Amino acid sequence: MQQYDQLYIDGRWVDPHGTGTIEVINASTESVMGSIPEGDETDVDLAVAAAVAAFPTWAATAPADRAKYVQALAEGIAARSDDLAETICGEVGMPMFLSKRIQAGLPQLIAGSYPAIVEDFAWEETVGSSLVVKEPLGVVGAITPWNYPLHQIVLKVAPAIVAGNTVVLKPSEVAPLNAFILAEIIDEIRLPDGVFNLVSGTGPVVGEAIAAHPQVDMVSFTGSTAAGKRVAAVGAQTVKRIALELGGKSANILLPSLDGDELSKATKAAVGSAYLNSGQTCTAFTRLLVPADKHDDIVATLRDEVESTWTVGDPATGAGRLGPLISAAQRDRVRGYIQQGIDEGATLVTGGTEQPDDLPTGYYVKPTVFADVSNDMTIAQEEIFGPVLSVIPYGTVDEAVDIANDSPYGLSGGVWGADVEEAKAVARRIRTGGVEVNGGGYNPLAPFGGYKQSGIGREAGVYGLEEFLQTKSLQL
Repeated sequence: MQQYDQLYIDGRWVDPHGTGTIEVINASTESVMGSIPEGDETDVDLAVAAAVAAFPTWAATAPADRAKYVQALAEGIAARSDDLAETICGEVGMPMFLSKRIQAGLPQLIAGSYPAIVEDFAWEETVGSSLVVKEPLGVVGAITPWNYPLHQIVLKVAPAIVAGNTVVLKPSEVAPLNAFILAEIIDEIRLPDGVFNLVSGTGPVVGEAIAAHPQVDMVSFTGSTAAGKRVAAVGAQTVKRIALELGGKSANILLPSLDGDELSKATKAAVGSAYLNSGQTCTAFTRLLVPADKHDDIVATLRDEVESTWTVGDPATGAGRLGPLISAAQRDRVRGYIQQGIDEGATLVTGGTEQPDDLPTGYYVKPTVFADVSNDMTIAQEEIFGPVLSVIPYGTVDEAVDIANDSPYGLSGGVWGADVEEAKAVARRIRTGGVEVNGGGYNPLAPFGGYKQSGIGREAGVYGLEEFLQTKSLQL
C-alpha cells in the first residue's frame, strides 16, 4: 500500500485543509493499492500563494541554473524508475515491460532534453530598434490525466519551471501515486520552495479552483475534450493563457500502392498503433482506412495478428501485451461502444463485449476489430479510449483524405505508402497536429498538439518551452 496523507506545498509536506481521502485502485486486481488526500479550494489558495511568492526570485534565476534543477529532476526520475514503473503498472494497467520503457522512461527523456534546449534558446533578439525578450508567464496551473500520468506531468512541469515559472500541479485522482513520487524527487533535489506545489483532489473541486484562480497566469490541461472546454471557459473569466491537449480519433491511411510484404507490415503495425496502452492513448490510430478492393484481405490479416499476438494478461507478470483498462467505469464505457458498433451494423471481426474467460478479475476488454465501418458510425466518430479498431474502406485517395478529415478531432494520424514522397504528400493534406509516415517513430523534440477540438498549443521540445513564455518588446 502506498499511502500519502500530506500535500507538497512551499517546499514541504503539509497537512491538507480538505478532510477527505481518495483510494487508488489497482486496475488488474480491483483492490486498493494506495490513497491520497482529497484537497480543496483552500489548499489551492495556499499552493498558489506559495507559487506567487516564489516567482520573482525564480524568474530572475539564470536559465542555465534553472536547467540544472531540471537535469537533476531527470536523474531523480531515472533513480526511481523501477518504483515509478511498478506504481504506474498498477495504477494504469500497462504491462511492466512497457511501463518501464514508456511510463518511466519517457519522463526521464523529456526532462533530460531541456538543459540542451535552454542552452541554445534565443531568450532575446533585436528587431529593428526594439529588443524582443522572452519572459516567464508567472504561476502555471498544470492539470494532468491518468493514461500516461507521469509523462504528461513532466511535459508540463519541466518546461514550465525551466522557463522561469512556478507551478501548481493537480494530477489525476485515478492515477496519482506517481505524482507523489515525483514530489519526493523534487524535495530531494532541493528545488527552491514554492516553485513546485502538488495539490491532489478531484477535477470539479481542485481543478476548477486552479482554472478559476485570479493569480494563476496559465493553465495547461491534458484530458477529455469536454473537461478541456470547461477549463477554457473557467479560465477565460480571468483571461489567462490556456493550453489544451485533448481527445483524438486518428485515421491511419493505407495507400493503394502498398502490396505484398509492405501491405502486411503496415497492417500489422496498425494494430499496435491502435492498441498501445490498451487503446487508452489520445493519439491512437483507431480508424484504419483501407482500399476497398483490399478490405477483406487486410481484415483477415488483422484477425490473425490480433488473435495470435495481442494477448491480454496480468500486466505485473508480463502475461500479455495488453493489460486492463483504468477502471470499471472505463471498461463498461468501452464495452458499450463495442455493443453500439454491433448494433449499428459494423462487422465484428474479433473481440467483443465479454470478459476474457481466463481473467475474471480486472478491468479487461478483449482487443476488438470491426470491419465494414462507415465514417458516420458512432465508433468512427467518438473517442472510445479502449482497444477497438475500426476498418473503413475507401475508393480513392481523395476520398481517404476526406474521411480522415471528417472528424471533430485533429490530433494525430498515419499514412503508409510504397513511395515515401506520395505518403508525405498525403500526410500534408491531413488536418492534424502530427502524422506518422510509414511508421515514423516518436520524437521527443517534435511539437505535440492538435487541430480543431484536439486542443490549443504545443508540448515538447523548444515548442513546449515557448508555450510557457511571454513576449515583451523594449523600444530603444
